Amino acid sequence: MNKLNSILVINGPNLNLLGNREPSIYGNLKLKNIEDNLIELGKKNLYDIECMQSNYEGKLIDTIQNAAKSYSGIIINAGGYSHTSIALMDALKSFNKPIIEVHMSNIYKRENFRHESYISKVADGSICGLGDLGYELAVYSVIKLIEEKN
Repeated sequence: MNKLNSILVINGPNLNLLGNREPSIYGNLKLKNIEDNLIELGKKNLYDIECMQSNYEGKLIDTIQNAAKSYSGIIINAGGYSHTSIALMDALKSFNKPIIEVHMSNIYKRENFRHESYISKVADGSICGLGDLGYELAVYSVIKLIEEKN
């Protein structure tokens, strides 16, 4: 592979609180640690990984709408917006490249309202319940999907 591909990792609301928020559910790692690990994993696989986090739905939508110009795939943990945001789902529909959804907790073992994800309706795959390992698995998954498309 001659070209360095780019993957965008998007994290939604409250994920900036990882390491402090409900460690019994989300673990002790901070988002920065997860992002640094993903960037290193990307380098080892000749992929550039960029990460962003926002608590604002509009900023997430703007980022997704602009992503097709610069990224070969998206990994997204939309947090609570996964269960409420048709607007995020619609933005992802326009991406037309591999999308992997991640949830650190097992959303199916939690409250009933978390059992439905609008993001999973447009994602190529979803990974949940594996903590920060889910992000690493998402990197391998999105790379495989990108390379299959090429």
